[in-house]
Amino acid sequence: MRKMIKPCGLHCIRVKHLGVSLGQQVILEDVNLHIHCGSLNAVIGPNGAGKSTLIRAILGEMPHTGVIEFKDRENGKIQKLKVGYVPQSLNIEKQTPVSVYDMIASYQCNVPVFLRKSRKMKEKILEHLKIFEADYLLGQQVCNLSGGELQRVLLSMAIMDSPNLLLLDEPVSGIDHNGMELFYQTIYHLKEHYDLAVILISHDLDYVQQYADKVILLDKAVLKQGSVKEVFQSKEFLEMFQMGAGLPKMRKGEK
Repeated sequence: MRKMIKPCGLHCIRVKHLGVSLGQQVILEDVNLHIHCGSLNAVIGPNGAGKSTLIRAILGEMPHTGVIEFKDRENGKIQKLKVGYVPQSLNIEKQTPVSVYDMIASYQCNVPVFLRKSRKMKEKILEHLKIFEADYLLGQQVCNLSGGELQRVLLSMAIMDSPNLLLLDEPVSGIDHNGMELFYQTIYHLKEHYDLAVILISHDLDYVQQYADKVILLDKAVLKQGSVKEVFQSKEFLEMFQMGAGLPKMRKGEK
């Protein structure tokens, strides 16, 4: 991970006229986004809105129309986008004899892990696990981790290659309140102190209100995007979430 390189605000990810269809079914239509480094961008919307499909399209796992590009405003060149990704869940068979170290190391080298156990690799893995207070998990079996522990390990893996963009697809599902607090505080720290942008799919509107810089209200198309206040007070948001039933109250001075 870059050592405390403050976001420069010059890098951005642009999504232009993105569309995804499966046969005759339109999943996403004319999605346009402009995501800057140093920002936490929360994607919210109902089930079936196409949120996970948007993530998969950005990852290149889903055929789509439109353009996704990474731009550097310092020189105008389009560079290769490096993406980190944490899925909703990861199915791991019980009794699978793989440690946290082995799993992470296997993604970092092209030879079998048992042929390349090094102090340098261990230190690198520990450094990134510590960011998410997960270094104590290094020698534990992955199949024995709790949901929250596994997500912290996956987050550590996702940032090891210094991504320009971090994609988080409901990464706190199944995590308790304390785990969620730690997650959002850590993501906020990452976007404040490292040169990356974050796109987070979330149903946790209270946390979105507290931590997001920009909110994207999605239901096959982008219905509204902007600051928390702009989106949460919009008619599109209120109509979708039943005119304020159970919604978080806007805090004084809310961004």
